[in-house]
Amino acid sequence: MNTIKQEKVRRFEEFIDRRLKPDLVHAIAERDKVFEQQKIFSDLRSNIENLEKNNVTNLKTLVNIGSEVYLQADVPDTTRIFVDVGLGFHVEFTWSEALNYISAREEKLARQIEEYTRLIASIKAQIKMVCEGIRELLQIPPERAY
Repeated sequence: MNTIKQEKVRRFEEFIDRRLKPDLVHAIAERDKVFEQQKIFSDLRSNIENLEKNNVTNLKTLVNIGSEVYLQADVPDTTRIFVDVGLGFHVEFTWSEALNYISAREEKLARQIEEYTRLIASIKAQIKMVCEGIRELLQIPPERAY
């Protein structure tokens, strides 16, 4: 194989290793973070719905104060809750307001997941295309699909 082909193959492989694979890993990690946020809001929704369904007006619970240290807390009025809306801010909501906010956030998170999924598919397609280019440069016959 001549040196020009070797150099092209090396550059293609370097592009995959230095650009496409890190981009793919980053996109998957970001999508996983959004999945985690989606689960948190889903859990919050089900907790609020359970409070409504069981008509709970006061509550005793354990609160994590850090480093897996818990304190017992007595909540005398559960009709209003504080929801973390990001950047360290918490907003006081009624149950219905919280459920509306959660619905809006879940829709936004679903769109973000779709965007990351499309990005991941695009990066995988680019990797496959570059690998196909390397295969053609090396004149390796295509694999047959069974």
